[in-house]
Amino acid sequence: MAAFTSSQYALAAGGIGILLLLAKILTIGRRPKNYPPGPPTLPILGNMHLMPKKDAHLQFQKWAQEYGPVYSLILGTKTLIVLSSDTAVKDLLDKRSAIYSDRQPSYMGQDLVSGGLRVLLMRYGPTWRMIRKMVHNILNIVAARSYVPYQDLENKYMLLGILESPDLFADHIRRYTNSLTTQMVFGFRTLSIDDPKLKQLFHGFEKFCEVTGNGVAVVIDLFPILRYLPDFMLPMRAYCKRLHAKEKDLYVGHWMNVKKAIKAGTAKPCFCVDLVKAQEVEGFSDDLAGYTAGSLLEAGSDTTAATLIAFIQALVLFPNVQKLAQEELDRVVGQDRLPTMEDEMNLQYIRGCVKESMRWMPTDILGVPHAVTKDDWYMGYLIPKGAGVVNNVWTIHMDPKRHPNPREFDPSRYATDFQTAGEAAANPDVSKRDHFTLGTGRRICQGMHIAERSLFLGISRILWAFNVEAPLDADGKKILPDPNKLTQGLFVLPEPFRANIRPRSEKHAAMIREQWDSCLPLLDGEMQWREVPKGMAFSTYDPTKHQSAEF
Repeated sequence: MAAFTSSQYALAAGGIGILLLLAKILTIGRRPKNYPPGPPTLPILGNMHLMPKKDAHLQFQKWAQEYGPVYSLILGTKTLIVLSSDTAVKDLLDKRSAIYSDRQPSYMGQDLVSGGLRVLLMRYGPTWRMIRKMVHNILNIVAARSYVPYQDLENKYMLLGILESPDLFADHIRRYTNSLTTQMVFGFRTLSIDDPKLKQLFHGFEKFCEVTGNGVAVVIDLFPILRYLPDFMLPMRAYCKRLHAKEKDLYVGHWMNVKKAIKAGTAKPCFCVDLVKAQEVEGFSDDLAGYTAGSLLEAGSDTTAATLIAFIQALVLFPNVQKLAQEELDRVVGQDRLPTMEDEMNLQYIRGCVKESMRWMPTDILGVPHAVTKDDWYMGYLIPKGAGVVNNVWTIHMDPKRHPNPREFDPSRYATDFQTAGEAAANPDVSKRDHFTLGTGRRICQGMHIAERSLFLGISRILWAFNVEAPLDADGKKILPDPNKLTQGLFVLPEPFRANIRPRSEKHAAMIREQWDSCLPLLDGEMQWREVPKGMAFSTYDPTKHQSAEF
């Protein structure tokens, strides 16, 4: 029997290698038997061909109805575990947060648009924990109470803006939330709805959300080898880099300006004072500092504004809500003054409006997927290391067993719920949690205490001051918005719609003007605060203290 030559051995080995490689490739897209169930897969693609191009939350809801509260999507080389019940979210993202707080890689959204610096998409590790601890210092519940003077003033200016140009209500709402945040983060007010940096922030965040949900971005994350395609075959790469250049100019520009003012002793107290102290100890770059501050600016500006805009839409669609809310306001507050935070616990229906707004129109509609850092088991299923884990917010909020008639805007759902958002999120009985819009586990929104106050003041005072109605067409018929028409992307809000907003009376209109006039002595000639109100949590962060295990 003739012996094999070395070349024949090489050919045989090569053939075996090719067969093994083909076998490996053919396993891509398959769902292992011990994974949670899910829709049928195709080789290589898995479930990619089934992923919707728009309104993904509706398809995720249908799959939950078919495959149960925990199902899996096989997307090329990646696995996505979708949690569609409050119990599953609590059990994994909250109780096992030590291993469920990572993020999956995001080439377009994080690496290109964000330069690897956006806190929202940052991997779980020392840098993220350092930032989280630093941010906690100014966003914890005690600190949040100290910012009410900022919220009060900006809210009154928002009311004046809506009074004078009601058709631009969405712009006035965005200025309200943005100016509150620029004061906290950078120490200055945003004065105009036409401020170019205000417009750039919301436009840039909108484009970022679109990019992260774009099909090209998804495919590249699922097949990382595609990152090496030349630019002419991947034109979106250049688009993302342009977005990053504009974003970096805004965020790092804000940071460098306030950093110089802090060094010169001319800056107002703000979060960046603590950021300077941390940078001196930790030695991180100005780019990271700019994006840390910019991430706060995004979070504080966009989500709260989107929720208030959705509430305006709810008033157009459900006029009885306005009637009941105004009856409560007139009974508790009267018509001679604006509601304040001191009225909150006596305005349970208004508190219900806040909670129902976040349930009915969750801006973070599918959550930002977490990632698990090691293999885990749940309900007899394997959740593999590195899998993305989705908090299916829309499906949980629209569960008729949890919330009867879920598409009805009904604040009375919360008639006996006296919890704050933070208390509800921490409640060991997850069925008592009000909503999941603000996230879960260690990735929960740290600004929830501030957002809740901003929403209460915004909702209570809009209802106190104005009647919001559907506009009429030429035939006198109501023009009603479609609540199912939403913007697309990582975060969503209702598509633009019209609302007829009028003051409830001349007395209410006069009160709005008087209240704003009473704020003017607090401001200087450039309409900035003469002196920052006392009691703010700024300049109290000590970066040299030991970082607790919680972070």
